Amino acid sequence: MKYLLKYLRIPLTVIALVLTVQSCRISYKFNGAALDYNVYKTINIGQFPIRAALVYAPLQQTFENELSDYITRNTRLRAVEGASDLEIEGEITGYNLTPQAVTEDAYASRTRLTITVRVKYTDTKNDANDIDQTFSAYRDFDASMMLDEVQDQLCQEIAKELVELIFNATLGNW
Repeated sequence: MKYLLKYLRIPLTVIALVLTVQSCRISYKFNGAALDYNVYKTINIGQFPIRAALVYAPLQQTFENELSDYITRNTRLRAVEGASDLEIEGEITGYNLTPQAVTEDAYASRTRLTITVRVKYTDTKNDANDIDQTFSAYRDFDASMMLDEVQDQLCQEIAKELVELIFNATLGNW
């Protein structure tokens, strides 16, 4: 009996160790901000006027709402007007349509809508984090469709992608 308990102790120890190791895990959150909330409490989200040659008026509001909502959902920063710990502003500098795939009869079968946004991000606590950068994203659509048929949906999709790129480069601190 004494020998049996001695030999059972080793498997029980191994089982306990395995269960302990399996219950421990490292987890990373890739959609949140990399901010010290003891230092950063407020953000001023400025306007993004359209400065592109081709203009789609609802784009400014769509983009600004998406940016504001995304920051609100993914940070604990309080949006304020005026002086703040962080500031983000810019302009929509490009709204372009370009043919992509050309058919044998020299007509485009796909068209690409590209939106470009220039962003100025200011960290009033640490100038090394300031960014003045241009971001762009695009979506292709069938050239047989009229732009006004797909424009709202494409702008919404592109705005979401741009906001994620901007967030990761600024508040996400990638």
